[in-house]
Amino acid sequence: MTFHIARHTFATAITLSNDVPIETVSKLLDHTKLSTTQVYAKVVAKKVGEDMQNSMDVMKSKRKKPTDVRVIP
Repeated sequence: MTFHIARHTFATAITLSNDVPIETVSKLLDHTKLSTTQVYAKVVAKKVGEDMQNSMDVMKSKRKKPTDVRVIP
């Protein structure tokens, strides 16, 4: 394993896949620009799917149900 591959693995598999924000990963890799980190931190399709599912779950839980509305006489 090369140093370069190790950095990619750390950025993608170890940090981003475990919900570490890309800004934090950037600091850990000692990058001055976030765009540099984006080169190392390729977001895998599985992670995108999980994030979208989480977003949908949050939106569903925030919807008000008709039974939640109170009518004041």
